[in-house]
Amino acid sequence: MTTLSSAPAAPLLARLFAEAAANPPAQSPAFAGMTSEDHRRMMRSKTDYRDFYAKLGDFALPVSPEVGGLLYMLARAINARSIVEFGTSFGLSTLHLAAALRDNGGGRLITSEFEPGKLARAKANLAEGGLIDLVEFREGDALETLAADLPETIDLVLLDGAKALYSDILDRVESRLRPGAILIADNADYCPEYLERVGNIANGYMSMPFTDEVELSIRLS
Repeated sequence: MTTLSSAPAAPLLARLFAEAAANPPAQSPAFAGMTSEDHRRMMRSKTDYRDFYAKLGDFALPVSPEVGGLLYMLARAINARSIVEFGTSFGLSTLHLAAALRDNGGGRLITSEFEPGKLARAKANLAEGGLIDLVEFREGDALETLAADLPETIDLVLLDGAKALYSDILDRVESRLRPGAILIADNADYCPEYLERVGNIANGYMSMPFTDEVELSIRLS
């Protein structure tokens, strides 16, 4: 048995995923009257994301269970001890990553979220899952919260916040990425700048789409 597959984490995650499925973001007024082009433009904006995500404060916006499992497996496979997460939401991905840290023997997970209500729910979920001792929660704009006081080396980065900021967040953490560090970026197609950057081996990365929504990259040096 693993921390991920046993209580309290396993039943907690099952409940949280069920709650998220019953309350999909599409039900939010944030999407009222929004065309697909409006949505694409907003997702690629570096200025309009705050108001949009504020309207989604009551929605979990989680990774899928499959991607959650991938996060756990990758973190275990590289024996991650130092993880940075951009976009906490309700903490479902955080639970997967923290479970991996527990089973790796410990470590530190820094996660950043600018919605106070979401951060409060994430803290409650990590406490219920028995994993809060492994997590450092940072409230505010990740462009600021992840700009200082980072670990000497970072083993794994999850990008799942405002999509247009992925390359900017990479600017903050890149110097700390160890060779072999893994980056997982959800909906990275909304940040062509990021995809171009990690897709160019001359920049020190190898990258490939894991699914239609997830880009998986590795730091080479």
